[in-house]
Amino acid sequence: MSKRKFGVSTHLYHGQRLSRDHLLEIAAHGFEAVEVFATRTHFDYHSPAAVGDLRQWLAEAGLDLHGIHAPVAERFVGGRWGPGLSLASADAAARARASAEAEAALHVARRIPMSVIVAHLGLPRTQQPSPADNNRAAARRSVDALQQAATPLGVRVAVEVIPNELSRAASLVHFVEEDLEESDAGICLDFGHANMDGDLVDAIEIVSGHLIATHVHDNRGKTDDHLVPFEGTIDWAAALTAVQKVGYDGTLLLELAAHGSPKETLKKAQSARARMERLLGPE
Repeated sequence: MSKRKFGVSTHLYHGQRLSRDHLLEIAAHGFEAVEVFATRTHFDYHSPAAVGDLRQWLAEAGLDLHGIHAPVAERFVGGRWGPGLSLASADAAARARASAEAEAALHVARRIPMSVIVAHLGLPRTQQPSPADNNRAAARRSVDALQQAATPLGVRVAVEVIPNELSRAASLVHFVEEDLEESDAGICLDFGHANMDGDLVDAIEIVSGHLIATHVHDNRGKTDDHLVPFEGTIDWAAALTAVQKVGYDGTLLLELAAHGSPKETLKKAQSARARMERLLGPE
C-alpha cells in the first residue's frame, strides 16, 4: 500500500472558527497533516494566542502542519466573502494590504514548522476582477517579497493554479521560470481548478518541474464544488498515474467543502483516500 502522506485543508470548516475538535476529527479519520486556511474569521493568524492554541491542538491530534493558505479575503461569514485581497493588485495600497496579510499568516511558521504557504495570484474569474486586480508585475513583486520572508523560516511559496489568466498551469510555469528565476517559489496544483480549465493530466505534466504542493478535490468541470474525489468527473486513475510519472511524492492535500456535515465529508474522504492508495499502488 502507498505510504504517501494525505492531509486535509481546514477549508472544510471555513465558515466556523477553527477549533481543537476540528483537528481531532481530521486525525480520527486517518489523515496525517493539515493546511490551515488563513481567513481571520476562521483562524486569526494575527493572534499569538490563536497560534499557540493551534500548536497545542496539532500536538494533541498528532497532525503535522503541512502549510498555510495565504489570505484571499478579509473575512468569510455566512457563506459570503468579504473584500478580496490580491497579491497581484496594481493599486499599491491594495497590494501592500494583501502582502501584509500574507506575511502575517506566514509568521505562524515562527512557532509551528511548516513546508509551504499557498498563494493566489490575483482574483478568480468568478469575482469579476478588473485588469488592475490581476497584474503580473505586481504579482512578481509580492511573491518575491513573500519568498524572501519565507526562506529563513524554511518555507516555500506555492503559487496556486486558479481560474484566471495569470494562474493557468502554463502561465504559472512561465511566471516561476521568467519572473521568479532567482526564487525558490514553486506551484500548487489545484486538481479541481485544473479540471475546470481543461485537461488535468496535461496540467500535471506542465507544472511537473515546479510542483511542490497540491489541492485535491473533484468537480463536474463547470463550478468549483470542492467535492470528495470520485464524486465528480476527474479521471483519478489517469491523474494519479500522471502524479507518479512526474515524480511528485509529496503530500496529497484534500481541499474539500462540507457537502453534508464535515464529519460525513471526512468519512467519504477516508474511503476516497483508500481508493487513491490502491490506484497509487505500493511505493
